[in-house]
Amino acid sequence: MSGRARLAVCALVATLSAACALLPLVEPVGWMFQAALLLGLVTTVGALARRVPLARPLTIAAQALTGLVLLTLMFTRGQAVAGLLPGPDAFHEFGQLLQEGAGDVGRYAIPAPVTTGIRLLLVGGVLVIGLIVDALAVTYRSAAPAGLPLLALYSVAAGLSKGGAGWLWFLVAAAGYLLLLLAEGRDRLSRWGRVFGGGPTTAGRPYSTGSTSFAAAGGPAPAPVRTGRRIGALALGIALVVPAVLPTLGGGLLDMSARGRAGADGGTISAVNPLVSLQNSLNQPEDQEVLNYRTTTPDTRDLYLRIVALDQFDGAAWKPSQRTVVDVPDRLPDPPGLAPDVDTTAVNTSVSTAKWYAQNWLPMPYPASRVDIPGRWRFEPEGRTLVGDRGQNTRGVRYQVESLIVRPTARQLAEAPPPRRALRREYTRVPDSLPPVVQRTAQQVTRGARSAYGKAVRLQDWFALNGGFTYNTEVRAGSGTQAIARFLKQKEGFCVHFSFSMAAMARTLGIPARVAVGFTPGGKRADGSYSVGLKDAHAWPELYFEGIGWTRFEPTPSRGSVPDYTISADAPDEDDPGRAEPLPGRTAAPRSEPSADGGTCPPDQRRVAECGALPSQSGGGPADGGPAPGTVAAGALVALLVLLLPAVPLLWRIRARARRLGAARPRGPAAGVLGPWRELVDSGWDYGIVPDDALTPRQAAARIVRAGELTGPAAEAARRVAGSVEQALYAPRPQAAPGLADDVRRIRAGLRDAASWRQRLRAVVAPRSAVRLLWTARARASATLDRLRMAVPGRSAAR
Repeated sequence: MSGRARLAVCALVATLSAACALLPLVEPVGWMFQAALLLGLVTTVGALARRVPLARPLTIAAQALTGLVLLTLMFTRGQAVAGLLPGPDAFHEFGQLLQEGAGDVGRYAIPAPVTTGIRLLLVGGVLVIGLIVDALAVTYRSAAPAGLPLLALYSVAAGLSKGGAGWLWFLVAAAGYLLLLLAEGRDRLSRWGRVFGGGPTTAGRPYSTGSTSFAAAGGPAPAPVRTGRRIGALALGIALVVPAVLPTLGGGLLDMSARGRAGADGGTISAVNPLVSLQNSLNQPEDQEVLNYRTTTPDTRDLYLRIVALDQFDGAAWKPSQRTVVDVPDRLPDPPGLAPDVDTTAVNTSVSTAKWYAQNWLPMPYPASRVDIPGRWRFEPEGRTLVGDRGQNTRGVRYQVESLIVRPTARQLAEAPPPRRALRREYTRVPDSLPPVVQRTAQQVTRGARSAYGKAVRLQDWFALNGGFTYNTEVRAGSGTQAIARFLKQKEGFCVHFSFSMAAMARTLGIPARVAVGFTPGGKRADGSYSVGLKDAHAWPELYFEGIGWTRFEPTPSRGSVPDYTISADAPDEDDPGRAEPLPGRTAAPRSEPSADGGTCPPDQRRVAECGALPSQSGGGPADGGPAPGTVAAGALVALLVLLLPAVPLLWRIRARARRLGAARPRGPAAGVLGPWRELVDSGWDYGIVPDDALTPRQAAARIVRAGELTGPAAEAARRVAGSVEQALYAPRPQAAPGLADDVRRIRAGLRDAASWRQRLRAVVAPRSAVRLLWTARARASATLDRLRMAVPGRSAAR
């Protein structure tokens, strides 16, 4: 096998090795075999083009065209010209699939199902990375830079996986890259002819010129081998550091918190993130029906269809905790904290979901007592939710739910005893990053309230009535600590902002709180059933009171219904606001066809048969509703990977400058002078004035003034800094020299003004002095290796 052929095979193996880190993200893994087949064909085309030989750019173009045709055959064959060549329709279909894939990335939790869009992202991404690696390592014979696209591919998997991609996948990816470096080194050496090394040495006998390598002789390795080792070590170090500094991404495929741990049968849970499309659903111009139901209660104001409870607040987002899921019992456990003296009414509800509505959490009234549903479903006891197992979702399902409508009185809530210590500790936890304004505002709003219940109602009324808040679904969504502080200042948002903020503020007051996501009861139809649409998507806070359990509050203005037990908090009334009559048995399942259309359908034509059929797509929104959150997150991640490595020198210089010129009090006069002096020397270096250690500080400053064409205040500042350095180093009693940081900034401004635009750009984007970072890393690595060598038994005596 020729050197280039060996390189091409190693480049293929390296790409597939790095792509293996993506395997845990999706199920099943058949896409990997498709990617390997397509990449093998593209690699073969490149090998043939190089044997012709074609020019390097033409070789890459031939490979890219081959990859595009193969992707067309696999994904858009029906829209291709003659079923083979990509045309405008095929490119349009590619765009649609990419958009759907980006939406699925944000929709599903790990491991996600391999939808057509996700498969295109995976196969197409591996194909593009493989083409880049082949072009760098084989066509241009430079294997070391090929580690960057491999690193980007591995880092995507590590960034999406909670806790990284795992040590096994890291070793696989690293082994592939090292194999590529080894093949490139052998190919480079082979072009010089046969390589001779030294034979083994014995006492009184010099090295021979046989075929034994230097490594076998115990001597130093050849320079190319040492270079390859250093490159490999540096690449592995970067691969470890980059995933560690990637920002945490939450939700959907970017968040494993939605996964329940394996139950008794070892099943895994893959659940749709309930918050990803909530804002999009509320902003849809057409209110498509999600589900319809019939219920035995005549008053549906409190019949919220709850999907999931978000009980973990880590500072970046509210999300469900990882908890054990079990088989759905015939009768669900009693609701936690509910005392027998609280008035409850049993309700039977029959639900039918739309055929396009596919997500893995089951909407149902809270608290449910019994659920009758076909398919593979699991039960999470703490949140009392049902989650689809192994691809099970809500698409076109019919099910029956027995639930309770809990009607506590205001007095019962006001006189509720303190919650259990363990529950209070878990559900009042707030992150250290929560701005103090959140707790301070909560204390101001609830000042004078006599009980936890009174504080909760004060918070609800402040948000919904007298706090000056405005409901607006166009406001940028956010659930982190800064988003809450921003919302309290701007006082404009939608249900996510209101519920998250009230729950966080309640926790700061010591009230256990979490956030529920689901649907409001919807609207009643002429046939007696109820229709729930996209615009009924909602989020609300649930607060815990001992003896009542998790209790709904409604802080969002103009949305949902305010519970009766929150109307008179300061003067609780023991009289029940309205007891429901005993309920009959289950009713027949509701009609499956949607009938409420809202917005675009006239009031007299609200039936689906008269307004037209619903679209059959699996998502809820139109294509022109703006970029999906998954698309934005994926684009931001790719941009981060592209910009991270080139930005390392820039970020290091910014950090070094801030440390040297910072306002922290230095330890001694010399330390307060040497930091600004180092920054002055490096600033001159960034603008092309290479430092000379043989010069005195005064001579070095004069050289910077002369070469940097400094005049006026900037030149005087350079001389002052140099004089302060000499005084700090050589004076018997050094004195502090204030104002040096301002002098250095003045000098930097003078250097920038005298430089050309290319020099200014180079000084900012790729500063020359950033090489100190590499020198420091190399020195530390050498020192570590020396210590390790000395620690080996017998090595010290040999030396």
